[in-house]
Amino acid sequence: MKTTKALLVAMLVLSMGGMTQAEESQLKGVFDVTYMSRLMDKGGQYYGHQGGWLQTLDLDLWDTGLGLAVSHREATSGGYVNSERFDYVAYYKNRLFAGEKYATDYKVGWVYHQFPDQPTEAGNYYEGVVTLSWCDLLPAGICPFYTVAYETPAGSGYGNRTSSGWWHQFGFDCGVKLPGLPGLPGIGPAFEDQTFRLSADVAYRDGLGGTDHDWSHATFGLSTVYEITEGWTFIPGVYHQISMEDTVSKEDVTYAVLSLQSKF
Repeated sequence: MKTTKALLVAMLVLSMGGMTQAEESQLKGVFDVTYMSRLMDKGGQYYGHQGGWLQTLDLDLWDTGLGLAVSHREATSGGYVNSERFDYVAYYKNRLFAGEKYATDYKVGWVYHQFPDQPTEAGNYYEGVVTLSWCDLLPAGICPFYTVAYETPAGSGYGNRTSSGWWHQFGFDCGVKLPGLPGLPGIGPAFEDQTFRLSADVAYRDGLGGTDHDWSHATFGLSTVYEITEGWTFIPGVYHQISMEDTVSKEDVTYAVLSLQSKF
């Protein structure tokens, strides 16, 4: 646990050092703190009816397409110490067929999920994930995407080997600009030129986590981005999940997501 936290602090210090050299070295990054009223993970309620906090440091390595990230998640209440998790991510992103309507943005990542407070390391696992999106393909700013992930335990002798499996997500999002709403006197319209993002997706669980092979859930969301000041943004959103597979979630879930990001 101490080693993991030390690594998190070290990455934060390195990223802050990169802030002073960002223009020269093009090392860029985002530090994100997110609150979720229900912490959802591939359709499952990670902490039951409890919410959760996620802190993420994401480094873009000199515009090469390569990136490194580390994130930490914890419940908003006690009793979930063994479910505290760190994720260590290495990824590459780029675009294929640039200039064509079928231009394809892709991101390929490898993740190590660690549970530092569990009695043994048997719960740790690896995840490979690929996301494809086609934001120039359809009119009206509609951007379809597809994500596929495969998870497997991090050790060959672990007893949770049967939890290995695939996960598929199909969806789209789009931006909608709303007209200004009446605001306070002397301030002007509220939400003037504010873009809201609508999203919808459906997921298929292919044995992941020992669940049934079936369509697990569909999620609909609405979010927006507020530029607080240079380098700081606030991203509120509300989402509704329709749960279709009881081995993933036995109830429909409506939850809020509030994120504060600092870019450097």
